[in-house]
Amino acid sequence: MDNNITIYILSDSIGETGEQVARAAASQFSPLKYDVIRYPYVTDEEQIKEAFEEARERKSIIIYTIVIEKLRNYIIELGQKYNIPVIDLMSPTLNALEAVLGRKPKRESGIIRRLDEQYFRKVEAVEFAVKYDDGKDARGIKKADIVLIGVSRTSKTPLSMYLAHKHFKVANVPLVPEVPAPEELFEKDSKRIFGLIANPFKLNEIRQERLKSLGLNNNANYASIERINFELEYSKRIMEKLNCVIIDVSNKAVEETAGIIMEHMRNNFGTEV
Repeated sequence: MDNNITIYILSDSIGETGEQVARAAASQFSPLKYDVIRYPYVTDEEQIKEAFEEARERKSIIIYTIVIEKLRNYIIELGQKYNIPVIDLMSPTLNALEAVLGRKPKRESGIIRRLDEQYFRKVEAVEFAVKYDDGKDARGIKKADIVLIGVSRTSKTPLSMYLAHKHFKVANVPLVPEVPAPEELFEKDSKRIFGLIANPFKLNEIRQERLKSLGLNNNANYASIERINFELEYSKRIMEKLNCVIIDVSNKAVEETAGIIMEHMRNNFGTEV
């Protein structure tokens, strides 16, 4: 008996799901010699016809993960015409979900691919925020969608991470009077820079708590009102020189500040960052 078979995978995405199912099923017929041929990103009948013209020349089956009704019907039609078994992986699950949910599926091709792209954009943005957190590498300023600047404890890091989960690549830079601001800041589009300030007494409380958590004396210069006012005045001069947006985060949740920044980005750059 001829144990050679070719399994064709027709998909409106990359065809990975179809191939995994094909290989899992074929493993149940071991020993079996088989080939798996993918036809990814199928969007028209011509691509389907090409696959069937090839498949009719050998012992084969066709597995498909295509949701567009017209293309599914064409696959069924050609399967009957050429006497090639066709297996629809999507419809049974879609039909079951439709029955339980009481509403019809979108039947749009490539949705999962778009979701995957969004996921990887988020991962990339989070990795970027970690890499360029707290002024670790000034080169990140040039690459960033958004640059956050401000004195210590103005929520730069949590805000960076929140915005990263919204797919923005964020670099944050601490402003310290004794350390010159990076030159890269002055080369950046000012509409992408956001200066964070806060009430000095609010910062005093936050810094004292920070010192306590580190087991340090909360009377240190870092937490003194005089030092905080000095830092804030310095940071405001830098922000004014940059002509960037200045946001007082004293009584704002991270989500609220992020909302202001995202609205500003939409107004200036549209949906693209």
